[in-house]
Amino acid sequence: MNIALIGYGKMGKEIEKIALERGHTISSKIDMNSQDTFDGEGFKKADVAIEFTIPDAAYGNFINCFERNMPVVSGTTGWLDKIEEIKDYCENKGQTFFYASNFSVGVNVFFEINKKLAQLMNGVDGYDVTMDETHHIHKLDSPSGTAITIAEGIIENLDSKNEWVEGTDAKGGQLHIEAYRRDEVPGIHTVKYDSDVDEIIIHHSAKSRKGFALGAVLAAEYAAKNKGYLGMSDLLKF
Repeated sequence: MNIALIGYGKMGKEIEKIALERGHTISSKIDMNSQDTFDGEGFKKADVAIEFTIPDAAYGNFINCFERNMPVVSGTTGWLDKIEEIKDYCENKGQTFFYASNFSVGVNVFFEINKKLAQLMNGVDGYDVTMDETHHIHKLDSPSGTAITIAEGIIENLDSKNEWVEGTDAKGGQLHIEAYRRDEVPGIHTVKYDSDVDEIIIHHSAKSRKGFALGAVLAAEYAAKNKGYLGMSDLLKF
């Protein structure tokens, strides 16, 4: 199929590599350094767009795709205050949008393990849960979208937590998240349940961007054939 890339940074280039390996064509690259546009011939040829940009640009990119009836896959985080508007475009205006805070298949398995562990810990006394995440120094949002998804999975399934806080001491029902920005780290996420006698830790560490890029291309293949507001649970059948 033909894919339009919106954003041609490190992730865009990795997605291009995986897409070509899987037999797809990149028909358009829209980026501040390119001449391609949403009205260009390359974009018109695309079957689906993959968007990895920055929070301030993401929503406008989605609308540009919707106005051209282009299915869009996005891994940009930090814009979720407008998520209900995007869902409305899908549910009431016939558009297709596939969003994931993290496209790594391994991370999405981690999400499910995290929710199940939180459910199990409801029946165990003496443990408190905390989180931390580490990313490269270029990442603009903090905590990461992945960390927020993990935190929401805990809050939805662990009775003792009702909100998350970053970088401050947690009180009462708050879940503490510590976010670090170091070097070129692609992504590390850790959940720890600590007690006086032991600790239970689940941990995911990405070795490169390749896992994220592969997941994004798999999502694009899925979004090109399916309608509505979609996510990794649809793709992976969790």
